[in-house]
Amino acid sequence: MTAEYDAVIVGGGHNGLVAAAYLARNGLRTLVCERRPIVGGAAVSEHPFGPDYTVTSLSYVVSLLPPRLVHDLRLDRHGYHVYPQGPYFAPRADGRYLRLPPDHGERYAEIAKFSKSDADAYDGYEARLARIGAVLGPLLSQIPPKLGSRRPRDLLGQSLLLRHLRAVDTRLAVDITRLMTGSIADLLDQYFTSDALRGLLSVSGVIGMWAGPRSPGTGYVALHHHIGEAGGQTGAWGFPRGGMGAVTRALAAAARGFGAEIRTGTPVAAITNREGRVTGVDLASGEHVPASTVVTTAHPAISFLQLIDPAVLPADFVADIRGWQSRSGTVKINLALGKLPVFASHPAFDPQVHGGTIVLAESLDEIEISFQEAVYGSPSSAPFADVCMPSVFDDSLAPAGQHIMSMFTQWVPHTYADQPDEEQLGLYADRMIARMDDLAPGFADSVLHRQVIGPSQMQQEYGIVGGNIFHGELTVGQMFHARPAAGYADLRTPLSGLYQAGSSTHGGGGVTGIPGRNVVRQILADRRAARWRRS
Repeated sequence: MTAEYDAVIVGGGHNGLVAAAYLARNGLRTLVCERRPIVGGAAVSEHPFGPDYTVTSLSYVVSLLPPRLVHDLRLDRHGYHVYPQGPYFAPRADGRYLRLPPDHGERYAEIAKFSKSDADAYDGYEARLARIGAVLGPLLSQIPPKLGSRRPRDLLGQSLLLRHLRAVDTRLAVDITRLMTGSIADLLDQYFTSDALRGLLSVSGVIGMWAGPRSPGTGYVALHHHIGEAGGQTGAWGFPRGGMGAVTRALAAAARGFGAEIRTGTPVAAITNREGRVTGVDLASGEHVPASTVVTTAHPAISFLQLIDPAVLPADFVADIRGWQSRSGTVKINLALGKLPVFASHPAFDPQVHGGTIVLAESLDEIEISFQEAVYGSPSSAPFADVCMPSVFDDSLAPAGQHIMSMFTQWVPHTYADQPDEEQLGLYADRMIARMDDLAPGFADSVLHRQVIGPSQMQQEYGIVGGNIFHGELTVGQMFHARPAAGYADLRTPLSGLYQAGSSTHGGGGVTGIPGRNVVRQILADRRAARWRRS
């Protein structure tokens, strides 16, 4: 029996570390239990090619981490530094390319190479997303109210939501509804005609999703990637120095600095409870750690169907968790390169190209066909990729003259999470490298090492059930007050003292830290209420 902690956190990913830092900052004795030998979860830097190469294994860029959180936890004192990512660059098989630089005039000229009408329409497209983002963006950082509840406390939360929505006029209300329920193809159809621009923009609607660009709900996913801030620029993305693991190392240092204890290599075997209240955790080592508060950041299928006996939970809650959709066909390919790729369409080195987001996608229709191939059980014959090379800015990642490339690709069948086909996965990776080689001749010969992480490895090694990077699909039925179960989007759970704060909760999906910050607000509010009731 150990000394009791005020709070135990299950999982040392970025949300768990944020929660630990804020809890400790507020004077609570806090313990983080992380199953893997290092903290970070999906935001982790590792060395699969040896100590000279630092690879961001899964999550690879930062944007949605709120600046206020960075300030509160003093992350800059712990090595947190972000290099702004360059703009989109989409090389094409016909020898042309499309770029979307931030300068308005340059961007117009780039788009006009393919369609003047698309160039004329682009500002309207961006303005529409900005208007909707101004409404939905602030909701991302709030704790959702319990819609439908008649309890006075919950009615107050509903009234605050209505107050926020007062600025929405009839036109904007329709725009929001159509974006939330429609596909990214529906949205792009209203503005653009060229395959080049439609293919590039549709990628942001399907990243991490088991959905093609014509699937309902992918319009919101595109908006989700426009919300956020890096370096003071809304919608911007960046590369943390040292890879994404540097972000979570900074969070861990901040948590320890405030007094939290972090144990790695410490899997939790069970979350214990008695008479409807959490009592602590049992570790796989056999040790019991008592605590009056437990925060789980694990996937809900792990938290509520494995670490807790579902029989002690309400049947409708368990049904919601069992029905939680967490499919994916994502494959992350990490490469060590002997040299930078030389694109046939843009052979000169350009940090705004090589240090930007390189999109391999010819058209929206090609991406849709790729998804349908996976739906029918075959890995995509022409997988698309979101590619970046953070070593262009960060020389700590690879030996001099060499580089690290991250390829976030889709799709293989979502069944690969439980039934992987390693041979087909390898052939899929070969096709992805060949696609880059067609656009940058000699690329394949420059590959020194490669790491291919499919849905099965994501699930088994990193605890990402189904290989879904969001811990649950970003569909309308799994957002806001429905994330991840009816009546429990407020980060509480059916067990008193047990809270949830993983990426499957509202504010998650991306490296946001919002669930970790908001769960502490909820815990502190509940503790104040308990003290008031006792007084």
